[in-house]
Amino acid sequence: MARILCTGGSGYVGSILVPALLEVGHRVTVVDSFRWRQSSLAHVCHNPDLEIVRGDVRDHLLMPGLLDDADMVLPLAALVGAPLCDFDVDGAISTNRQAIEWLCDSTDLPIIIPITNSGYGIGEVDKECTEDSPLRPISLYGRTKVQAEEAVLKRGNAISLRLATVFGMSPRMRIDLLANDFVYRAVTDRTVVLFEAHFRRNFIHVRDVARAFLHAIKNFDAMKDRPYNVGLSDANLTKRQLCERIKLRVPDFTFMEAEMGGDPDRRDYVVSNARIEAAGFKTAYSLDDGICELVKGFQMLRNTRYGNV
Repeated sequence: MARILCTGGSGYVGSILVPALLEVGHRVTVVDSFRWRQSSLAHVCHNPDLEIVRGDVRDHLLMPGLLDDADMVLPLAALVGAPLCDFDVDGAISTNRQAIEWLCDSTDLPIIIPITNSGYGIGEVDKECTEDSPLRPISLYGRTKVQAEEAVLKRGNAISLRLATVFGMSPRMRIDLLANDFVYRAVTDRTVVLFEAHFRRNFIHVRDVARAFLHAIKNFDAMKDRPYNVGLSDANLTKRQLCERIKLRVPDFTFMEAEMGGDPDRRDYVVSNARIEAAGFKTAYSLDDGICELVKGFQMLRNTRYGNV
């Protein structure tokens, strides 16, 4: 089994992925700044194959020693989401792009990096976005992640996972993701006002994201040096359609479309996940599975600190 260096490993995805890596026998070193004061890996600290380093991926005195003791790198550390990146522009550029460029210059270890499919920006009408479609990010977050992908694929010996909008419960929860946010509003407020209700997104359960990483690790040689869309093929939905699915589980949920105003996040696209499916990956968690677990989870969580804003 591999020695895996996972940066940002206590985040929303990492706190699901790291236990999954340990469960199949990998040794995992997590380096994380713990900027959100999270304790999301507390339940696996008993595992002798886990090492936790409190530090910053931009620390060029810290990182070389960690790379020397690794067989593979999973660079999850990032400022995630357009609002957070717009709030901390320098941090977004230095963490999301420059730290990855430094990583590519500093090691030839295999890299599996998560990118966002928000890089597609506004897709072409009635045409699915494939990995060969043009990337037209419309936010600083999207631009920095597209630039990070370009760096790792140019260097080679790498896989890029272009993640759909992630949903589902996690030890380091995020309520500010679209599906999570809408379910939270359905459970707590019973209502939501939709801007640009016809805009489409693709979705993926956080546990399927972890499974996609495990699949990429296992099949690295066959999959390397290409990007892969990672999403639910039956969940290319408009915001209105997402709310309709939520209402099936929360019957008194009311949603309405705003007659004026617009959504500052103007992403709108349909995504094809055929490439990763052809590589043997199949999702295990449906959108409805995620909505059901979120409804239960939000009976516990009633605090806006569970986000990246």
